[in-house]
Amino acid sequence: MTPRADEATKRLTWLAGALRAPRILESAGRLADQARDAGWSFEDYLAAVLEREVSAREASGADLRIRAAGFGVRKTLEDFDFAAQPAVRGQTAALASGGFLLEARNVVLLGPPGTGKTHLAIGLGVKAAQHGHRVLFATATGWVARLTDAHRAGRLPAELAKLRRYGLIIVDEVGYLPFERDAANLFFQLVSSRYEHASLILTSNLPFSGWGSVFGDQTVAAAMIDRIVHHADVLTLKGASYRLRNRGIDTLPSVRTTTDHTEG
Repeated sequence: MTPRADEATKRLTWLAGALRAPRILESAGRLADQARDAGWSFEDYLAAVLEREVSAREASGADLRIRAAGFGVRKTLEDFDFAAQPAVRGQTAALASGGFLLEARNVVLLGPPGTGKTHLAIGLGVKAAQHGHRVLFATATGWVARLTDAHRAGRLPAELAKLRRYGLIIVDEVGYLPFERDAANLFFQLVSSRYEHASLILTSNLPFSGWGSVFGDQTVAAAMIDRIVHHADVLTLKGASYRLRNRGIDTLPSVRTTTDHTEG
């Protein structure tokens, strides 16, 4: 290495450290010969180096957001069996772009147990994280427990304000267990606080007509559904549970009230 090249490397090392972008040094060295051989302009070379740094940062940030979302098991849209649910392929592809998040629209996934609702919800959540949005995932009972704790501690308004800073909240398994009146009111406050501010994805094994029995109050259920579907895409999944394939069982009861169900 010539003294001039050595000095340039030292300057690049210092600048990369000052910018907290150590990958720039690696990209600059790896692309230098390619730039010379292809006759790139200075602008083309600089753009290529910076593009790689931005891509690496986005990938790293997305991974952190995915891990912080609380998915438990990471599922992707690419792994989903759309052959079993062809009717929702087009809607899902459109939602994967993340445009619904910019419009504070909601997504509701309805269908029997085991048809892939949770998989699609997590897959869309992963896409949202990759698009730069903060995401949180929990079951409906998990969200109610969190809000109940905040209410008892006298910090419910602060908790709802904090949650509004998340671009997407996923509520899994609405309808698997009925709510007490206080729990239903807390859930209603969560929905209301995000109305036209930020997006929700909800999964349920019940049609909307059955939500009154879950929340114990038809009026509360109607007001909640009104806010959810006002700006929403509703995807209906059909068929038997994928867990029952090749087991000689075609259907399951549409409501499970005695056991917990962790995958919709």
